[in-house]
This record gives sequence, C-alpha cells and structure tokens, in this order.
Amino acid sequence: MKNSDLQSASEIVLFGALGDLSRRKLLPALYQLEQANLLNAKSRILGVARQEHTVEEFTAFVVENLTEFVKEGLDKDVLARFTARLVYQVLDFKDTASYTHLAQTLKGGHKTRIYYFSTPPSIYGDITDGLHAAKLITDADRVVMEKPIGNCLASSKVINDQVSRYFKENQIYRIDHYLGKETVLNLLVLRFANSLFTNNWDRNSIDHVQITVAESVGIEGRWGFYDDAGQMRDMIQNHLLQILSLLAMEPPADLSADSVRAEKLKAVKALVPINRMNVKEKTVRGQYADGYLNGLPVPGYLNEEGANQKSNTETFVAIKAEIDNWRWAGVPFYLRTGKRMPAKHSEIVIQFKKQAHNIFKDSHVDLPANKLTIRLQPDEGVELQMMNKIPGIASQMHIQENKLDLSFSETYENQRVVDAYERLMLEVVNGNQSLFVSRDEVEAAWTWADSIIEAWQESNEAPKAYPAGTWGPVASLSLIARDDRQWVE
Repeated sequence: MKNSDLQSASEIVLFGALGDLSRRKLLPALYQLEQANLLNAKSRILGVARQEHTVEEFTAFVVENLTEFVKEGLDKDVLARFTARLVYQVLDFKDTASYTHLAQTLKGGHKTRIYYFSTPPSIYGDITDGLHAAKLITDADRVVMEKPIGNCLASSKVINDQVSRYFKENQIYRIDHYLGKETVLNLLVLRFANSLFTNNWDRNSIDHVQITVAESVGIEGRWGFYDDAGQMRDMIQNHLLQILSLLAMEPPADLSADSVRAEKLKAVKALVPINRMNVKEKTVRGQYADGYLNGLPVPGYLNEEGANQKSNTETFVAIKAEIDNWRWAGVPFYLRTGKRMPAKHSEIVIQFKKQAHNIFKDSHVDLPANKLTIRLQPDEGVELQMMNKIPGIASQMHIQENKLDLSFSETYENQRVVDAYERLMLEVVNGNQSLFVSRDEVEAAWTWADSIIEAWQESNEAPKAYPAGTWGPVASLSLIARDDRQWVE
C-alpha cells in the first residue's frame, strides 16, 4: 500500500494562490508532499485569486516558483504528477454571487475540502460568507487561518466569530508555522521522553529561561502592515508565546490535540500580567536606527522607503515574563525579538542552577552551571553544556567545560530537514489539530499582550533607538542584568 492511499482525497483550495506566502511556502510544501507520496492520487489543488488566468498560465506560474523555492531541485516525474492536480479559479472574494463559479469547479465527488486562507484576515468573513452562500461548507470540510488573527483581543474575536458562524472549532486550523519546526516539535520529546529533563524541569533545578528570535532583515517593503503591528503583535503574541507554552506546560495525558492544547492554554493563562504598574521594569521597546549589517550601511526604521518619520512602532522587544504556578514560581522567562539584528538566529536557553557545593575549587573556583541550548535556526540542534575531567595523569584533577552537541544536519545528514509548512499541511490533510492554535489560546495570548501594549500607549514613551546590526537597545542588557544575569550571545 502506498503512503498516499492512507490519506483521504482532498480538494485543497488556496485563496490568495498568487500571493507571496503561496509562492514561497505553500506550493513548495505541497510539492514536497507529492515527492514523499503523501497526497492521495485523487486530490486536487485549486488556486483561487482575483486575476484572470488560464490553468496553463497558473501552471507556468507554479512551476516558475517551485523552480525558485524548492532548494533540492525538481524531479520531472514528480512535477508532472503535481501539475496534473492543478486547477485555477478567478474569484472576487467580496462578491458572494461569484462563489457559484467556485461551486461549479468543485462540483461532484465526496472529497474533503480544505480551504486555506492565504489572504488578509480582514476578508476571512467575506470568504466564509461566500462559501456558505454557495453551499460549499459541510461538517467534513476544514479551514486554515493564517496569522495575524486580529491586532488585539477584540478584533481577534470578530475574526473568529466570522469564521465560526459556519465552521465548528474542530474544523478550524489556526496556523503558527513555528509549531511545525522540527526543533520546536522536539521540545515535546526532549521534555517528556527523557527522565533527565522530565525530572529536573522546574523551579528546583532551573534558574531561568531565555527565548531569542532575532531577524537580520528590516521590514522588507511591508511598511503598511508592519507599522500597524510592530514586533509585539507580529512576533511575541504568537511565535514566542507558543514556544513559551511548550516549554512551560504540564505533561499532557497524551499527544491528542485536546490534551496538548489544554496544557499550553494553562501555561499562557498563568503568565503574570504586565501593566502600567510594572511595564517599565519588565519590558524594553526598541526601534532600529541607521547602522551596518555585514559591513554594509542599512537605513534606520524611520528612513525606510515609505516610512512615517514620526512612527513610534517598536522593532525590538525584550520582556521578563513570569509564570505564577507551582512549577515555575520565581523562574523568569526572558523573551527577546527584533529586526535588523546581527544575524538570523533563534534559540532557547535553559539555564540550570549552580551546584550548591563545589569540591573542585582547585581547578574551577566558580563552577559554571549546566546549560541546555535548543537551536531553532539556522543550525537546528540541541546542545548541553557540562563539566568534564581533562584527561591526564597529573595528581591534581583538572576539569573544563564541554558541550554535547546534537546537530540535526550532522546527525541526520542523509535526511532532509522538513519545512514547517510541509508538516502543517500534512497535519491538515490528516485532520490532526495538535500543532495548531485553539481559539482559547489566541484569546489568552492577546489578553496578556494587550495589557502590555496598552501600558506602552499610556506611557507615551518612544521606543529606544539601537543601531541596525546590534543586539538591541542598551536597556535590554539592563533588563536582565538587574537580576545578575546576562543574555547568551
């Protein structure tokens, strides 16, 4: 039996099929599933967009972008199978009557329909209204919603309400691509399949946690979107809080969607609120100024093309987050993310507590604590810093710090690291919601983030400048230094 026989036949409908996300991520991800023989032979891929195109023109567009974005190159036979699945439908997303044309294209058969909304969230409601009017929604169908789901709690509720009118919660897949990354998925294995960590994953053993998601790019022409969002809404509220919830959650009963999501939700709800009373000591906002990256000058945020030179939008955020429960009381989680930083670099650092007593003072006066580093990108892997004896016959024992390094690329050199969207698209096809975000999680994250954003707005304090190509404002160093700690660089 082929792998593809295990998957039900689907109509995968990509709204916004000509857009950037579709070109760079969704179409390459579907091609890779084809390559792995993970799509049912009867499944189709239907591109939907406003522009008039023939199927031949859409196919040429797909091939052009696969050629550019599939790093391993294209296999002629796989490409032929993949392009044979392609269909194209022109559609005015806001014109309910035009969905009758889509219904005609989808007519016949009993395939599960997967509607992927690769469009601005502001038109999710229009699309669901159109699908409903054309009788294109059944209990077997699924919808995938891209972030951002709103820009605050109230707006996220509006968007979720619009989609929930016609789709039940078990049909809705809210995507956060960080949850599809191999190293993020490995957090579950690391924590719950290794007694070494399972039994030492709490306030008794861990001193603090650092989560860093650094980007070297600027706003990449997305001024209109980004200036309304900022780094808090664009990164903290979703990506970093999802990572935090996986690190901090209690062991789930099993790997089912309900069990995993319930424990993640508890972790987010246990976050200590940050408001106008403590925002200055718990957070730092920054905005990149003119600087240098890789030896070349780059403009500051206010000097980017199309910039509003009076903008107070943050491009950097550092937060000292705390979780009020028995496992994590007293253990700070330091979150840091920014644009125009020295490198694209994402990692988690678990800093364990120092040994209470040092019997190796002759070799190491100050015995360093163990440190677990989980590299999310670019070099995915896990690294454990520990002490070892230096080989030798000397009477005095000499010890030094060493690293046990599990690099995914070296350990699994014959296996390709799967892209997050490949994993997530397959899970949608399989009907598994474990790696997707529940509505309750979205709303709990917005509740916490909104309180911080409102406190910033009340203070009316401008973000602190930092030169492009650096690790953020000096104040972010003070944030962690006040606790006699420092960022891991």
